[in-house]
Amino acid sequence: MSAALRGRLRAGDVTLGTFLNLGSPLAAEACALAGFDWLLLDLEHGAGGEDALVGQLLAAAAHDVPVIVRVESAERIRAGRVLDAGAAGVMFPRLDTEEEARDALAHLRYPPEGDRGVATYNRACGFGLRSDVLDTANDDVIAVVQVETLSALEHVDAIARAPGTDVLFVGPRDLSHALGVPGRFDAPEFREALDRVVAATRAAGVAAGVLAADRDAADRYLADGFTFVAIGSDSGFIVAGARAAAARSPLAAS
Repeated sequence: MSAALRGRLRAGDVTLGTFLNLGSPLAAEACALAGFDWLLLDLEHGAGGEDALVGQLLAAAAHDVPVIVRVESAERIRAGRVLDAGAAGVMFPRLDTEEEARDALAHLRYPPEGDRGVATYNRACGFGLRSDVLDTANDDVIAVVQVETLSALEHVDAIARAPGTDVLFVGPRDLSHALGVPGRFDAPEFREALDRVVAATRAAGVAAGVLAADRDAADRYLADGFTFVAIGSDSGFIVAGARAAAARSPLAAS
């Protein structure tokens, strides 16, 4: 699944996904059934930890939907743990320079290309029954680097060209706060930053990604040149549906 998705990213295809932050296999399966191209399991801000990872990976895999995991930090062990569990790729938050990006990306690949620890008794290698996975793992893994700070924006061209980068992903809230226009996604400063990210990805031949609040916002980002777009989250879908139901007056419901 990861190889097919990485191929689509490199080809410039539009793909849509959503964030998983409830830590729930059932929520993961519901989102997988909804028709998304990929799911992004959030260990940075989400409710679940690594102990809830495998259940969600299994739920998505049952419907052939790859899962990328946003790790808590760029520590080597964090990326290794989620990849050994069977994640299709890793999203790194808060990388500010090309050097930081290169160091983090090295954690996704086995030597000599990187410094990922080699083991075959994990889920990714079929608990020792599929050691041939090691032969293609470096080519299949998906690497997503977030652009959330002024420093990352300053170095965006070099980060996009860092070997192994597949997606530069804008965190709209973080970046808008860093730009001094918190939550103002129509502000000229924010719009200019988006254009800069898209230009950097096009020059480097990688995908531009962003989180959209809803489908209308996603369509606007697609028109801007983004091709890897997350629409909302599992928790957001529940809240939106529940709020809409609760907002109906008793007379309207009768």
